[in-house]
Parts: sequence; structure tokens; C-alpha cells
Amino acid sequence: MPRSPATPPRPARSAPEKDVSARVSALSARLKARGLKHSAVRDVILDEFFRAGTHVSIEQLLERVRKREPATGYSTVYRTLRLLVESGDATERDFGGAHALFEPADSHHHDHVVCVECGAVREFEEKAIEELQEKVARRLGFRITSHRLELYGLCSSCAAAGRAGRAP
Repeated sequence: MPRSPATPPRPARSAPEKDVSARVSALSARLKARGLKHSAVRDVILDEFFRAGTHVSIEQLLERVRKREPATGYSTVYRTLRLLVESGDATERDFGGAHALFEPADSHHHDHVVCVECGAVREFEEKAIEELQEKVARRLGFRITSHRLELYGLCSSCAAAGRAGRAP
């Protein structure tokens, strides 16, 4: 079904500098309160993660961080992302690719379309889908407390290249 022009795909959420700095400071303070030592490298990882504002793999985040802190290791980024997931500041997503992707947790609900060929992930919002899910849940006697919707297929580039697509 074609997309309505009123609901374009959401662009990556790149947070303003001030918001990223405030979020990094607040999270660093919470981690310190939990007894974890402050780390300048961790602050760079947090900053790059929240600045990205969209889905990143550990490898992608490591590449961003190493531009500022070349000696940063994979395990440092991995441990920091684990802390973010545990604290509720990040969400880990497995879209069936080789690597898990992480995105900042926020209260803004969105769904995903995933290319099964190249792994591209796009976020979208569609009011009609949300309303239909609620209607179905009510009919079945459920109250939705959370959900995620992931649609798998071929992005326009892979479809144009004649790729067949693989199952997720």
C-alpha cells in the first residue's frame, strides 16, 4: 500500500548540542551515583551515541568514537551500550542482521521498515496502524501496554538493483 504524503518517513533524530550535553551529564551523574567511576572515554561514547540519534551498531559507534578517541576498544563501547540498555537510556534492536543495533530510548513511539538485503532501517509513524492495533486488541479483550512493528522487505535501492531479498 502506498504511503500517504501526510506521513513521510521520520528522519534520524539528531539531538541539538545542548540536549546531548545535558543528557550525557545527567547519565554520567547517575552512573557515578551507582558507584561507577567517571570516564572521559565513556562520556565521548555517550555523546556520540546520543548525537547519532538513530540506530547504530557497536562497530558504527566505535568508528565514530575513534575519530575523537583513537585508542578506544570494542569492549569499552560494548560495556557502555550495555549500561545504557540496563539504565533504560537505549534500546537494543535485532532486525535479523549480523549485528544488533542500538537506538536512544525515548518516549516517542515509532515502527520500523527493514531491508532484508542491505540491512537499511527506516523509522516511520502511521496513525492508522496504531488505531487498527488498538481496535484489534479491544476486540480480543486486550489492553496494549507496548508493542513493536517491524516490516521486512526491499528498500528502493535494492529493489531497483533487482535483488531478490532474503528472509529476515
